[in-house]
Amino acid sequence: MKKPLLMIAAIQLAVYTGFGMIIPILPKIIKSIGAPPVHLGLLLSVYSIVSFITAPIWGSYSDRVGRRPVIIWGLLGFSISFFLFAISGGQLWLMYLSRILGGLSAGALSACAMAYVADITGEEERAKSMGIVGMMIGIGFILGPAIGGLFNFWGPYVPFYAAAVLTLIMMFVAAGTLKESLQNLGETHNIHGKPSRLKAFTGSTKYLYVLSFSVAFALAGLESTFQFFEMEKIGATVFEIGIMFAVVGVVEAIMQGGVIRLFTKQGGETKGIAIGLVASSAGFFLILLSENIGTAMLYLAIFSAGNALIRPCVLSLLTKKTSVGQGMTTGLNSSMGSLGRIVGPILGTSVFAFNIHLPFLIGGFLSLAEILLLVQFLRLDHRKKTNGNLINKGQAQG
Repeated sequence: MKKPLLMIAAIQLAVYTGFGMIIPILPKIIKSIGAPPVHLGLLLSVYSIVSFITAPIWGSYSDRVGRRPVIIWGLLGFSISFFLFAISGGQLWLMYLSRILGGLSAGALSACAMAYVADITGEEERAKSMGIVGMMIGIGFILGPAIGGLFNFWGPYVPFYAAAVLTLIMMFVAAGTLKESLQNLGETHNIHGKPSRLKAFTGSTKYLYVLSFSVAFALAGLESTFQFFEMEKIGATVFEIGIMFAVVGVVEAIMQGGVIRLFTKQGGETKGIAIGLVASSAGFFLILLSENIGTAMLYLAIFSAGNALIRPCVLSLLTKKTSVGQGMTTGLNSSMGSLGRIVGPILGTSVFAFNIHLPFLIGGFLSLAEILLLVQFLRLDHRKKTNGNLINKGQAQG
């Protein structure tokens, strides 16, 4: 593995381990200060909303000034956001300020980390490399809650101090070792200028952006309802649900760290996306048939394996086909994912209240419908290639 890629993977591991530390603690803190439960949802949502708005801006900015400074500032912002929450002392305004700053930092890192990977890898190895970085995110979400649970023994705010220190250390490491991936910043600026975000949604790639939103939407809808469904369906406990999601993290790490390589040789991303969508759809429908912890875990793992296969393949295709800068491309992709994570839980929990089976039926059929987006992308991309070949042939004959 290239040293710069290893550094980006380490950054993502550290950030998402720190992020994972605080997730199990947030409900306890909200309850302990006597705040209404709605604040938990709002604290999570404001993070995604800010990330959704700022990720494309950070990505476009990094196309002009470079990835390295944006990544370093993102790490510093994460550290400060964790520290603000640690010293909040139950003051909601400080908690919200912390989450807003966290969303700003997430927008910077999510856009620039993947753009950095696109800068330093060729098309043949890009999806595999992005899968490795995605695997580190999954491992962070496995390690984080366990570490956070341990620190919680010394107080509910201790995990936030630990996360602040971890990301601050990583910022200093990145500042000392991470090299800029854009070698000719002036030329990059002249080529891309300040392209409109709307330009990225022209041509075949618009279907990939919509696919990113739809996949994130389905995933977020499942995450927000799965625990409630299995508690009612098979009487699953909080501990058992935690074990299921830990296993899911392992499955995603295996898929993105190893299996995805089978689909990235000779441009096999579209095949990987198609298989992932079918597996995700099957997982949604099978979850409805859960009979015990074992079957629920198996069906959730099937869904997660498919979902983990889709995301790096979509991002790899976007970076290959984009007509704008890599930073703006990865930023927009991250933004579409954030939008899905905002809308998914709202609609998922709403239909769940009407009928507990509906979120999974909708998710299953939506995953199958997403294949049409892939077909449309392939159709337009083929047309573009054909027209390009005809133009080149005409110029050669002229």
